[in-house]
Amino acid sequence: MNDTVMHVGGASPYDVVVGHGVAARLPALLGPSVERVAVLYAGSLGALADPIVDALVEHYDVLALGLPEGERAKTAPVAADCWEALGEAGFTRSDAVVTLGGGSATDLGGFVAATWLRGVRVVHLPTTLLAMVDAAVGGKTGINTGAGKNLVGAFHEPAGVLCDLSLLASLPREELVAGLGEVIKCGFIADPEILEIVERTDPDVLNADSAELRELVERAIRVKIDVVVGDLREEGGADGHPGREVLNYGHTLAHAIERTSDYTVRHGEAVAIGCVYVAELAARAGSLEPAVVARHRATLSRVGLPTSYDAASFDDLHAAMKVDKKARGSQLRFVVLDDLASPRILAGPGEADLRAAYEAITSAG
Repeated sequence: MNDTVMHVGGASPYDVVVGHGVAARLPALLGPSVERVAVLYAGSLGALADPIVDALVEHYDVLALGLPEGERAKTAPVAADCWEALGEAGFTRSDAVVTLGGGSATDLGGFVAATWLRGVRVVHLPTTLLAMVDAAVGGKTGINTGAGKNLVGAFHEPAGVLCDLSLLASLPREELVAGLGEVIKCGFIADPEILEIVERTDPDVLNADSAELRELVERAIRVKIDVVVGDLREEGGADGHPGREVLNYGHTLAHAIERTSDYTVRHGEAVAIGCVYVAELAARAGSLEPAVVARHRATLSRVGLPTSYDAASFDDLHAAMKVDKKARGSQLRFVVLDDLASPRILAGPGEADLRAAYEAITSAG
């Protein structure tokens, strides 16, 4: 099957390529003017990173920088270590960064590229389903602080994104399932056909070689591209649409779960729980039918994602949500649905509704 090339328009256009073996396109994306390439890769990916680094060595001076695993990569000290390494290697504005790994490697590597000399070229090679459909597309970069997730960051669009589905073959099953949390989110906010594919497909069939997973990946990326092109800097969409903020569906609670669990809950799992939470919240606000709330639970649980959570108290989660970067002033903001693919912002819901939605997810199966 041929590679699928999806164009991201705007002031800094680039392509997202989906297929098998697309990592071979990397030198062409980096271009002839680049002399030095820093490959920032998740530390456990040595075996996956080696052939990519070896291929680059034929064309460039390569600096390979291993990163800590997961969210531990997304800290100021790790970023500072990368800056020091780039400086020692003499990286100039015409050189480039390549990220290889999951969402954390993409977020951290993108941030390093955005901030080195106020911005150098970056190409993302996501190795997880989550990073392919979420972190690698859209130009958001960021690191965490003690106060919360992604509170420090920059917008820095890549020169290209290569989603090599072959890399998913080595991904642990639970990581693949976690990535489906972001895919199914896209089904609820914009493309209900995603939900129908999940509902009619045996979950065991969703693997690196399946046409069904490829279609889900491509549909989720198209949702993100459409939203990002219309609202790169999260300033709001037209006709009351939340714009890029719609991609945060389920994320306000998800980030609170991640933070209060010290990031032991996977992002996609937290998003799944967060989506059920905001569906329950929308039902209490009178905008969402019970059948759509039930569909959240059924579709997410079908692939093995969690739909309930009781490992933190409401008060602790509420406090963590208040420092979420999407809050404005003292007011919490949630993306909610009036129906499938009909999102809006719910600003400042009452604490009684927030608590009742929490109780619904603690008692859910």
